[in-house]
Amino acid sequence: MKQIYIIRHGETELNRQGIVQGRGINSDLNDTGRAQAEAFYQKYKDIPFDKIYTSDLKRTWQTVQKFIDSGLPWEKLSGLDELAWGVWEGQRNSESAREAFRAMLQSWEEGDYTAHFEGGESVQEVYERLKVPMEVLSTRPEEETVLLCMHGRAMRVFLCLLLQKPLNEMTEFPHQNTVLYKMGFEDGQFTVLEFNSAIHLDGLVIG
Repeated sequence: MKQIYIIRHGETELNRQGIVQGRGINSDLNDTGRAQAEAFYQKYKDIPFDKIYTSDLKRTWQTVQKFIDSGLPWEKLSGLDELAWGVWEGQRNSESAREAFRAMLQSWEEGDYTAHFEGGESVQEVYERLKVPMEVLSTRPEEETVLLCMHGRAMRVFLCLLLQKPLNEMTEFPHQNTVLYKMGFEDGQFTVLEFNSAIHLDGLVIG
């Protein structure tokens, strides 16, 4: 069975401040994010990964930088980028923002997967571009153990795609920074081996 470790990137300063990032903001990890990345590395550094995949946004590859520095093959896939939130990217978590996001999430839960903010992407568009990374994972049998770092909303969409679930079930996949979903791939099917695991963060003290 192929094993795929899918993690969300570490915390950025915009995460901490509650500012919307999305595909259009290419932010760095903050001190907390770097500590989370280090904790993940210490927990999983002895896993014999064959390949690393990240999005095009630097917060993903910064999260797995120590694995990359160890000499593992690394490939960026733009399909793994976060959903583009359009006009809300860079905006603070105001009441108007919260209301707009609540309405958008409700649209998606009701099955309107093409709904999107001005200048942004719908979850259907993200779903379609994630088919390329899914194909990559499905067609490279020589890569038996893979580490993949991506983004919160895109991760939820990706898990629906891999598990053949409707997109209105994406809220069933909780996440926090550097959380792990370990997936198996065998006989053309993806399965969940570990769900929303954050054991590497147990006892992590942020200075």
